Amino acid sequence: MIRTIAMLTFWGMAAPVAALIGFPWTFISGDISLLYSMFMWGAWNGVRLTGVRVATVGLDQLDAAGTYIFMSNHVSNLDPPILIPLIPRRTSVMVKKELFTYPILGRAMRMGSLVPVDRGNRDAGIEAVKAAKQVIGQGLNMTIYVEGKRSFDGKLLPFKKGPFYLAMECGVPVVPVTIAGTHYAMPKKRFAIRPGTVKVIFHEPIEPKDFGSRECLMEKVRAAIDSGLPKQYQET
Repeated sequence: MIRTIAMLTFWGMAAPVAALIGFPWTFISGDISLLYSMFMWGAWNGVRLTGVRVATVGLDQLDAAGTYIFMSNHVSNLDPPILIPLIPRRTSVMVKKELFTYPILGRAMRMGSLVPVDRGNRDAGIEAVKAAKQVIGQGLNMTIYVEGKRSFDGKLLPFKKGPFYLAMECGVPVVPVTIAGTHYAMPKKRFAIRPGTVKVIFHEPIEPKDFGSRECLMEKVRAAIDSGLPKQYQET
C-alpha cells in the first residue's frame, strides 16, 4: 500500500510542474515533445519508486527511426507506465473518449495525436481505427493492448479485431510485446504493489509481407505474446 501511495504522490507532485511548464510551452510552441518527455520521465520514475524493476528483451532489434504497431498483452495498471516509455520515439495510444472532454488535457491529447475510442460502440471502434491509421501515416508509432481490457488471471483474453484491420490497412511492421511480472506486482483489482522484476519482451517484428490474412496475423501475434508469458499462464 505504501509503495502505491508513494508512486501516486510522486505523480501528484510532478503534475504541477507539467501544468506550469509543459502545458504552456506546448500550447505556445505547438510542439508536444517536451510535455511528452515529461510524462514519460514521470511515469517511469514513479514506477521505480515502488521497487519494481524492468528488464527488456529484444528492444535492440528495432529500428529506432522506424514506425511500428506495438501489440501487447495487458494484466495490470502498471503496464502503460512501464511499456510506453520504452517505445522508441513517440507513440500514440487509444484513450477513453471521455478524457478528451477535459479542456486542457483534451487539447494536449489531440496535439499528441492520441486516438479517442468508445469501447462499447462498434461504429466508434471503426472510427478509432481510421483515426489510428492517420496517426501512423504521420510517422508515429501506435501501441495497442490487443485484448481491449486487463486479464484477471494473467492468461491471454480473446483479441480485438480492430488492431489487425489497422495493421493490414497501414502495412507497417507489427511488434508483439509480452509484459510478464506485472500480474504479480499489481494484478487487476488490487491497489497495493509488490516489488519485483517485470520483463518486457519485444518479439521479432512481423513484416507486412509476412502478414498473410488478418486471421493469420492475429494467430502469429498471439503465439508470440503467449510464448513470453510464464509457463503457468501460457495456453496449452
